[in-house]
Amino acid sequence: MATNANAGTGATAEIGVIGGSGFYSFLEAVTEVQVDTPYGSPSDSLFLGEIAGRKVAFLPRHGRGHHLPPNRINYRANLWALRSVGVRQVLGPCAVGGLRPEYGPGTLLVPDQFVDRTQARVQTFYDGYPLPDGTVPKVVHVSTADPYCPDGRKAALAAARGRDWEPVDGGALVVVEGPRFSTRAESLWYRAMGWSVVGMTGHPEAVLARELALCYTSMTLVTDLDAGAGTGEGVSHDEVFKVFAANVDRLRAVLFDAVAGLPANGARECLCSHALDGVDSGLQLP
Repeated sequence: MATNANAGTGATAEIGVIGGSGFYSFLEAVTEVQVDTPYGSPSDSLFLGEIAGRKVAFLPRHGRGHHLPPNRINYRANLWALRSVGVRQVLGPCAVGGLRPEYGPGTLLVPDQFVDRTQARVQTFYDGYPLPDGTVPKVVHVSTADPYCPDGRKAALAAARGRDWEPVDGGALVVVEGPRFSTRAESLWYRAMGWSVVGMTGHPEAVLARELALCYTSMTLVTDLDAGAGTGEGVSHDEVFKVFAANVDRLRAVLFDAVAGLPANGARECLCSHALDGVDSGLQLP
């Protein structure tokens, strides 16, 4: 049975994982917690468990029944909900298409950059609109020159290598609106620009995490060659899910090792943790 919690009810987790139910469903002890936020409901309940002595909050990005397309996910509520239970570091595994022939299905790439090609997603907490409690956020500009946490990336790369899965270290994730896949012309353009993989959910997660002074690390699993890099009829929904299912066990193992390798929240000294230093945001962060 789920328990209810309002945002800011106290620390019950230190690390957040935004991904599917396959990452937590086999854990022996999981507590489901429903969290309310000033931005509405997150994609689903938070599922609290423990990995290697670390308290982790899992959040199904698309809902446990995968009913939310990428363009309808309430990204602000998701990140706020995680922070409200004490999360300060977030891992965001996701499925992507490879934009280069050498990045075929089964490739694990840990990006160091992203490119936003979305069209209609709210991507800031600092928009000047009043919240339900009357709080008015100020306009705040955070740096996203390096959008991913350097410490989180190190932990993810080390975890993959420890499992004999040599990852691609760095590259640009181009994020499209979805839910459709790219045309061949779009895909060829992304490849010509030198970008590495294409997905639908990596943005605005990284930006919103930075606005909350959270560490965010993306871990992308290539499930297909995108239309401009492959041959045949292009990407299919079934193909993506089939390859992801075939790799979910080792991705989960790498993910859990990365959780264990993250620094303690109190020991963070990365750029993410200092994103709001000296800033009057107008928000009372949980």
